[in-house]
Amino acid sequence: MTIKQENIASPQSGQDVKQRIWAIVGASSGNLVEWFDFYVYSFFSLYFAHIFFPKGDTTTQLLQTAGIFAAGFLMRPVGGWLFGYIADRHGRKNSMLISVCMMCLGSLVIAFLPGFDSIGVAAPVILLLARMFQGLSVGGEYGTSATYMSEVALEGRKGFYASFQYVTLIGGQLLAVLTVVILQNLLSDADLRQWGWRIPFVLGAVLAVVAVWLRRSLNETSDKNSREHREAGSIVGLLRHHWRPFLMVLGFTAGGSLSFYTFTTYMQKYLVNTAGMDAKTASSLMTGALLVFMLLQPLIGALSDKIGRRGSMLIFGAGAAICTVPILTLLQSADNHWVAFLLVMLALVITSFYTSISGILKAEMFPPQVRALGVGLSYAVANAIFGGSAEYVALLLKNAGIETSFFWYVSAMGAVAFFVSLLLHRKGKGLQL
Repeated sequence: MTIKQENIASPQSGQDVKQRIWAIVGASSGNLVEWFDFYVYSFFSLYFAHIFFPKGDTTTQLLQTAGIFAAGFLMRPVGGWLFGYIADRHGRKNSMLISVCMMCLGSLVIAFLPGFDSIGVAAPVILLLARMFQGLSVGGEYGTSATYMSEVALEGRKGFYASFQYVTLIGGQLLAVLTVVILQNLLSDADLRQWGWRIPFVLGAVLAVVAVWLRRSLNETSDKNSREHREAGSIVGLLRHHWRPFLMVLGFTAGGSLSFYTFTTYMQKYLVNTAGMDAKTASSLMTGALLVFMLLQPLIGALSDKIGRRGSMLIFGAGAAICTVPILTLLQSADNHWVAFLLVMLALVITSFYTSISGILKAEMFPPQVRALGVGLSYAVANAIFGGSAEYVALLLKNAGIETSFFWYVSAMGAVAFFVSLLLHRKGKGLQL
């Protein structure tokens, strides 16, 4: 099997379609594992915050674990640069294999890390280092997998094919929530807080072995000429000749990532800590919401092939700017669980117009020799600043008694995404400039 375009006799043949689907599955498997490992930290922090940060009330402990979650995001730009360089210079496949192995190692460290009572301040320090290592891995995963999926996708259906990046990303998040729900029903609250929270980190490491096996069977999509190009993987070449698309990606990723992490990762805590739901109810609600969110990605990705990337991004930007404040305000006092579910889903439907085309939109803006680097680094920088800090900023403002300021912050960044997206071509790829 090969994915390289020059070796494909008929782009529409059944064999070619099967090859491309298998390539998507192989790349997606590692993506799912990476994001499962990354998200279980956030979802299980309700149960292990006291292990590593024993002092303070619940909000303070969650704020401390959220700080470490944000620190993991600060490593993403380094990961975006490092793995972008590897992918553009040494191949997409090698980059994806290394990243999933690194995520596995970080999860194993957290799974067997003693608590504060056993090793003192070393516990949160090692936890921080493990999360930074995982952040490095995930920072490299996005750009490489987005590039790979864009290169194996059929022309005219790239939005549909590339949407599976977020299917697996959300799938990893959903799997993390399902793990929470299952363990909540199998173990007592005391057992979860004492040792049960370690189980998903072990599970993530085991799943990574399967992902490595699947990714080893993938074929390389970059060609020798692009890998040997003098600008291949060069950050100087990227910023000198492709600074406009780089800044564009920074702009709409800021709003997209902030909205995504607000209504997925942080939402479970928001429902518990602000709306007053019990942890089990919030987990069940988010499981259903994430399932629907995941299924929406191919549908809206296919829609983008019809209405264009620009149209999708403008819908997202306008929706996020207008609807975020009302949604989060109504959720504060949503007594009916179905009403809460519908409000969360409204936010996720709006966000889907960004997530479903996020990877392909960015990949189409850079040439092959700097594609993985351009996508990965620009995404990672904006994601680290705005996406990774979402939970921390929300909790910080809540702790300061001005929680509603966070609602307006998310809304404002949606507006930024809208105005930046106006610079996209009405038809075709890239910029109007």
